[in-house]
Amino acid sequence: MRFVETELPGVFVVDAEPHADERGAFARIYCPTEFRAAGIDFAPTQVNLSRNTARHTLRGMHYQDPPHAEAKLVRVTRGAIFDVAVDLRRDSPTFSRWVGVELNATSMRGLFLPEGIAHGFLTLCGDTDILYQMGRDHVPGAGRGVRFDDPAFAIDWPAAPAVISDRDRTWPDFGT
Repeated sequence: MRFVETELPGVFVVDAEPHADERGAFARIYCPTEFRAAGIDFAPTQVNLSRNTARHTLRGMHYQDPPHAEAKLVRVTRGAIFDVAVDLRRDSPTFSRWVGVELNATSMRGLFLPEGIAHGFLTLCGDTDILYQMGRDHVPGAGRGVRFDDPAFAIDWPAAPAVISDRDRTWPDFGT
């Protein structure tokens, strides 16, 4: 695997290095030894799958406050997304800034998000599946969010959402 830190400290693009032959390809997408060598302390405890049938489905921007904050490794297993991370760590030099990365099943690229980062995505095609490896078990009722179109972040989405939940559409302005 190859780890490339984004402009948000601790947020890494994780590129698989597939081995290909006449059968197809094989790639390691998580190895605790390689993560530690890259300076990332991450041991998944839970794996989740998000299935999205419609193009331009938006989910996010989600996070959990301490002590339930979650680190996660996100990969697309079918389809493609524009994946976004927003830095909500008040002591971070990049507080309130965002990065966006296209993830798709063909590239096998992942995005690692440490605790304190809000996460969301917009599907770029229909029938898109996203695999989440979570660094801690989900705690019901601890979920929080910021609005995908909050002017405090000014995220430059590649398209307007066609499908979005009422909850994700109505998160309050950041800081209120």
